[in-house]
Amino acid sequence: MAIASDAPLWRPDPEAAAASAMVRFFHEVVARDPSAPPADAPYAAWYDWSVREPARFWAEVWRASGVIADERPGRDPWDAVLVHGDRMAPPHGDAGPHWFTGARLNFAENLLRRRDDGVAIIATDERGVRRELTFAQLADAVRHASGALRALGVARGDRVVGFLPNIPEAVVAALAASAIGAVWSSCSPDFGLRGVLDRFGQIEPTVLVAADGYRYAGKRIDCIERVREIAAALPTLRQVVLVPFLGDEEAASRAAERLPQALGWSAFLARGAQAALTFERLPFDHPLYVMYSSGTTGLPKCMVHGAGGTLLQHLKEHRLHTDLRRDDRLFYFTTCGWMMWNWLVSALASEAAIVLYDGAPLPDARPAVLWDIAAAERIAVVGTSAKFLAMSEKLGLAPVRTHDLGALRAILSTGSPLSEHSYDYVYRDVKPGVHLASISGGTDLISCFALGNPTLPVWRGELQCRGLGMAVDVWDEAGNPLRGTAGELVCTRPFPSMPVAFWGDPDGARYRAAYFEHFPGAWRHGDWAEITQHDGLIVRGRSDATLNPGGVRIGTAEIYRLVDQLPEILESVVVGQEVGVAADRDVRIVLLVRLHEGAVLDDALRDRLRRAIRAGASPHHVPRVIEAVRDIPRTISGKISEIAVREVLHGRRVANADALANPGSLREYEALAKTLAV
Repeated sequence: MAIASDAPLWRPDPEAAAASAMVRFFHEVVARDPSAPPADAPYAAWYDWSVREPARFWAEVWRASGVIADERPGRDPWDAVLVHGDRMAPPHGDAGPHWFTGARLNFAENLLRRRDDGVAIIATDERGVRRELTFAQLADAVRHASGALRALGVARGDRVVGFLPNIPEAVVAALAASAIGAVWSSCSPDFGLRGVLDRFGQIEPTVLVAADGYRYAGKRIDCIERVREIAAALPTLRQVVLVPFLGDEEAASRAAERLPQALGWSAFLARGAQAALTFERLPFDHPLYVMYSSGTTGLPKCMVHGAGGTLLQHLKEHRLHTDLRRDDRLFYFTTCGWMMWNWLVSALASEAAIVLYDGAPLPDARPAVLWDIAAAERIAVVGTSAKFLAMSEKLGLAPVRTHDLGALRAILSTGSPLSEHSYDYVYRDVKPGVHLASISGGTDLISCFALGNPTLPVWRGELQCRGLGMAVDVWDEAGNPLRGTAGELVCTRPFPSMPVAFWGDPDGARYRAAYFEHFPGAWRHGDWAEITQHDGLIVRGRSDATLNPGGVRIGTAEIYRLVDQLPEILESVVVGQEVGVAADRDVRIVLLVRLHEGAVLDDALRDRLRRAIRAGASPHHVPRVIEAVRDIPRTISGKISEIAVREVLHGRRVANADALANPGSLREYEALAKTLAV
């Protein structure tokens, strides 16, 4: 039964809220800065202060988080917190904002601040194979790996790339690259050859760390031949390091011997056995990661993220918004090709353990595997996707009756808008009383615009709040703020984790085109969103995929949340198809559904779908066309590619189909386009 939306689904326990890191932070700020809001002021007052006084706010985040950096006796470790804070242009030369000028730090040093026998990494997979590293063991592995990179001649600013499953070696390699000032970038091994080369080929890496294969949904996938092809196509590579995952170390070493310029993982680490663990402290905006856009409309954009901005944002999001504590265990279902992997790794800076899982989220042989892990490992914060929660409900998983989730305090969801019925599912069938936080941001900022909050209630269908220090608004096409109705999600002031540059974009033209052309002076994120009466946020889909039948603009999430509730529907994709000519041209809504096994899309089911959408949304939302499909195109990070479907249905070529996880699915849509031609 649906829960009434006029009452919150969850309220924080007053004592727990008062003891949260966010409230402690407010008290610490007031003790240093009496002009800040009162410590017990509502969150809205603190949010307003944080975006009105960004230099003061982010300086306080630095101090409260104990960022490790070069010290200056008697003064702050920076010259200025924010220079050109009135500008939102890309930071080329003196044109745009610059954060924490003069400060010098190292990202890996901050993540490895703890060196004891506390658990740092727990890694497991579909089969239940488990590994564990302590903070001391992790630091020692990074010592070996960073020493080996130095021995190979890798220098500050060189690129080290990973083609790896979500395993401890990926974390070690990324931190080792950061320790010496190199730049890390990664793809998961389910990327096809073209998808990898479209990414790594742009940034000219010197070292490739790759696995011999991976496992998914009970299948064993060998990657040796693909690694050989990748290495052959990257002329700047000086070394390939092969990590054993499918086989043992000896088998991986034999495979490495067949690859040009290859070393096994153990042989690689041995090259740094005598090295000391040292950290290259560099400017705040020194490149840390290269992240990539989905690439479905052309070559992926290569977004360069700085070490300091990434660190500060993640510390704020983990400690304040997630209330992550020392010795907590944080799990996020992700691959090394999605920004949530980078977000997960940063939890080490909060002295928490990270839980890595590699494999299918809902394997047929063990569909409750993620809840099994949450129970067995006593995980405090579980992160997943809206799709996972929706599919769990479809499969009838009810962890509240089958698993001991006593340690679980919070569930995070991202990747796509979380439907209202999924909120109900979590509180009914997963864990009543859990803090459910739908969060939203993106690879572009390697962090979030909207987040959870341990001091605020959870309202059905809403993201709890806009993140501290993030000047987020919703505008109409003329740049006027909107409340209670949907518009373009924007950010109107600088924030530390803006990309420091795009790779191969020396004058910043591509950077400006990506975010600042639509609304000069404001970051347009590309989400169609609404700020609610509770000052929360509803994301209604991507603004470039909104539907426009009869001139009424509709977010796709408004339809998904209704379609997903029908038991026959496994998942769906909805797009707008242009019909008519000249002045009579309009858009009709096309709904394509993937059915549960045994279900049939007949007139009765079509009628039920239309009635559910009409009753739950409006007559404008009702699809004119409803058809069944066998598969739905997805990006490699698992997001439905509405744009690819729309392009194919209009008879247009998808610019970079290799960026999809399942490009073969487009053939079905090409055939469908002929029957839907108008």
